[in-house]
Order: sequence, then structure tokens, then C-alpha cells
Amino acid sequence: MNIKITGRHMDLTDALKAYIENALKKVKVHFDKVIDVDVILDVEKHRHIAEVNLHANGVRIHSKEATPDMYASVDTVLERLEKQARKYKDRINRHQPRTAREERSYQHVIIAVEPTNGNGDHEELPDEKHLVVNREKVVLKPMSLEEAVMQLELVDDPFIVFSNLETSQVNVLYSRGGKTYGLIEPEF
Repeated sequence: MNIKITGRHMDLTDALKAYIENALKKVKVHFDKVIDVDVILDVEKHRHIAEVNLHANGVRIHSKEATPDMYASVDTVLERLEKQARKYKDRINRHQPRTAREERSYQHVIIAVEPTNGNGDHEELPDEKHLVVNREKVVLKPMSLEEAVMQLELVDDPFIVFSNLETSQVNVLYSRGGKTYGLIEPEF
């Protein structure tokens, strides 16, 4: 297990590092293979913020907490992380395994479309520069809609991109607030 502990606006003590590493061992028992854990500790005025990103068994779990004390923040964030891990493990144990047919490799092709002015002639576009500030490669894991909802609940991202097992197409699932979700499916 790779543990990366980062401190922002604070000095990390060996005692705090040892405390976090010891507490993460309790979370590790819920997973077969923990790839890495990123712990970010931050101090903003009177707020002590602890944030944990855990990558294990092909799942990413994120948790963040803020309290007036750093040790309390770490305890609370790890408690939430363990609760999310137990929730994930319970759902996996209730879920039926995939068949070989469902585990396929997918090839994706991106097609460039050039704008036209209606007559079939290509129109010149003004030279505008768009700035991409973050690029992230996503592994399109084939999963059912129920699995995608579970994955979205485990992370604090506003959406999840996945390959739908039923349709074998790329879908986007997003949260609409509360316990409601939206699903974007391609139409051909």
C-alpha cells in the first residue's frame, strides 16, 4: 500500500504521520488490493481539513472533513472512509458476478467534425484558443447502472463515465440532488 501524506500550510509531525498510517490499516482490511492512498492535510485559519483519496480494487473512494482540531479531522475522515468502504463491500457481496460475455474490451474512435455554412463549404472559424486546464483518462469499466450509482455515491464527483453492460455503450451518470440521478445515453 502506497501512502502519500501531504501537508499544506502546516508542518507534518512524525507522530501525525504514524497516527494516520496506523488508522489506515483498519480501512485496508476491507479490500483485497489497496493501490494507493493520498492524504492531504490543510490548515485554513481555524479550520483543519483532512482529505483522503483511496484507490483500491478498481474503485476510488474520496472523503473530506474539517474541524477545529487536526486529529479530530483525521478521525472523522477515516471514520467516513471506513463507512464508505463497508457500504461498498456490502454491495459487492450482494452483487452477482459478471459473465465472460460482459467483460469485453472496447475500442473508441473520436471523429472530428468541421463546421459548414449550410452549402457544404467549410467556413473559417475565428482563431480562438481554448485552455484545457485538466485532462483525465478514464478507464471505461463495464458496469451495470446499479454499480454506476454505487460508484457515484462513493466519490464526490458530479458525474461518472462508464460502459453500460446492458447496451455496451458509453453512458454518463450524474447526480441531480438528493437520491435522484440523470443518465446520458448516446442516440444513433
